[in-house]
Amino acid sequence: MRNIALRIEYDGTGFAGSQLQANRRTVQGEIERAWGQLTQEQRRIYLAGRTDAGVHARGQAANVWTNTHHTPATIQRGLTAILPEDIAIRDAWEVPPDFHARHTAISREYRFLIDNGRVASPLLRHYALHVSRRLDIAAMDSALTVLLGTQDFAAFAGAGQEEPTVRTCYAASCQVHDLWGQPLIAIDIAANAFLRHMVRNIVGTLLLVGDNKRSVEDVAAILASRDRRKAGETVPAHGLYLMSVNYP
Repeated sequence: MRNIALRIEYDGTGFAGSQLQANRRTVQGEIERAWGQLTQEQRRIYLAGRTDAGVHARGQAANVWTNTHHTPATIQRGLTAILPEDIAIRDAWEVPPDFHARHTAISREYRFLIDNGRVASPLLRHYALHVSRRLDIAAMDSALTVLLGTQDFAAFAGAGQEEPTVRTCYAASCQVHDLWGQPLIAIDIAANAFLRHMVRNIVGTLLLVGDNKRSVEDVAAILASRDRRKAGETVPAHGLYLMSVNYP
């Protein structure tokens, strides 16, 4: 059998999440249906990671073991033509038999967008969290340096997190961009793996820093406490993007 890797982009607005769920529209479900239509095979599509309802992806990854004779280019074009307009296959390529989109990954990169305009942009309502008040961007960027390195991120774990909570954060930054004259804050975090709701809980804490209600030292203390109750609230999902999944 051949092993085919996919790079996937999707608008998460209309999905109950990426992972297959009974009687609910998911990214995995749509791709598996499209795969069956293109290849006449019923195969499991293995995603690199789970994204919640409303979360978007620029660079989700997946793999599928298959007997199809279609070339990767045909697979990319064919799946994209079949899939609904809120999913596209950006690339397809052949990988070794032991490649697994989730287990072979060495890092993942997420971005969270905040519409920081005085008036919310209607065009961004599904794609960025609107915060109208002025935020201290420099303080938020400084607070992110606390997260770098291998640490226990239990304070930023979502409810029901059972697996070990130690992760390695490789990069983290907060910058302001201009989009149509609207200030757009981009919070970027790269790590070997992420806990459930980890980025959204970090952003909720950063907003406290941006409001000067918490300091950089406070964020360090929250991280060290391993106590979820001391961190900020979980921000809504629609500002979050899985930007890329990286492999050796």
